[in-house]
This record gives sequence, structure tokens and C-alpha cells, in this order.
Amino acid sequence: MVNFVALQQPLIIALMKMAGVQTHTVEIEPGTLMNFWVPNETLQKPNKKSNTTTTTTIDPKPDKPVVVLVHGFAAEGIATWQFQIGALTKKYSVYVPDLLFFGGSISDNPDRSPRFQAECLVKGLRKLGVRRCVVVGFSYGGMVAFKMAELYPEMVRAMVVSGSILAMTDSISDSTMKELGFSSSSELLLPDSVKGLKALLSVATHKKLWFPDRLHKDYLEVSLVSNSTP
Repeated sequence: MVNFVALQQPLIIALMKMAGVQTHTVEIEPGTLMNFWVPNETLQKPNKKSNTTTTTTIDPKPDKPVVVLVHGFAAEGIATWQFQIGALTKKYSVYVPDLLFFGGSISDNPDRSPRFQAECLVKGLRKLGVRRCVVVGFSYGGMVAFKMAELYPEMVRAMVVSGSILAMTDSISDSTMKELGFSSSSELLLPDSVKGLKALLSVATHKKLWFPDRLHKDYLEVSLVSNSTP
């Protein structure tokens, strides 16, 4: 049976390339790979004369300010920021990472902390030639952005954070989960049913969105595969 969520991926890739960014994977360390959407002009095309088929990165040295868009917990980077990228690339060099264990980013490291995410994100950005940037974080991405600014103030020129807190504590987590009717954060953030996914989306979105259950099932199938630990 066709998965309609997965079916849209080639279209999104084509549209994002037209908007000015394309996907590229960076090895952070052995066993840890992070996927980025990077400006088209920072990637060097394969050299046909040398029979090279691998696309490599070059130091971007952008003439526009660099903006890094960090996604929340519900989806990978492009799903969160796809509607903002086209407008931002007109004035900024835009980088959109998939945080580890989301989208195309994987790691065999057991660390799941925002600190580890921030460390790997900065390593990846530096390998892509980014030295200074404005970081925009949403929800869980905001916590990663705060940690990134704390650890690497020389890189973070400014921050924009929405729907986030500095850090999740047990007291905040317990009280919030109780109000939402869940026993734990993992029960809310990692749904395994259509009902659970609808509950997560009701919390994550400002306006109530209606989708048929079939699309919810397709999203769960793609999300559970992409967010699974390698």
C-alpha cells in the first residue's frame, strides 16, 4: 500500500532545491551522521573530468548572514521549516539540520541530551564552513539552541526561540504531563497510535488541523522508522 507521506518526499526535495537549499550528510564522528539542508551554492558538483561522483562541501564564505533553523520534537527539520525557507533564502544563507535520531541523522552514541545535540550540531556546522550564525529554535529545538549558545557563544550571534524553555526539569515535565493527561513525556512525544498522534498534534499546533486517519497512519509509519535508534 502506498504511503502518501513518504510519497511527497521527492517533491519536497525538488521544491526545496528550487527555494535554494538541498540535503547533505555530514559525518560528525564515527557512528554519528547528521543530515543538513544547506545553501545550493555551498555544494560543489561532481567533477566529470575526474570521474568523481561524490558531492563535496566547500567553505561557503556567505555574503549573507547565516540562519540555522532547529526543529522541534514532532518532525525532522524540513517538515517544520519548509514554509519559511523560501522567504528566508532571499536575504540569508539558510541551514536546516535534522537533529540526531530524526530524519536522516543517526548515531550509535547512547547520549540523548540537548547538550550532545548541540555539540554535534556545532561540529556539523563548522565542517560546513559556518563560523557565526543566528539560531532559530522551536520547542525542543529551542532547548538545543539555548545549550548551543551556552557552550559556543562565539558562534551564536543571536537567537530566536519560540514555544520552548531553557531546560526540561522533572517538576516541569511531571506537572505538564499531568495537565495533558499523559503519564510520561515519551508517551506524548513518541505516539504509537493514531489517537496518540492526534493528541501530540493538538499540543504542537496553534490551530486544530484535520487529516484523515490514513494520513496519520502513514505519518506514524515514516516517523517511527526515521526516529528509531540505529
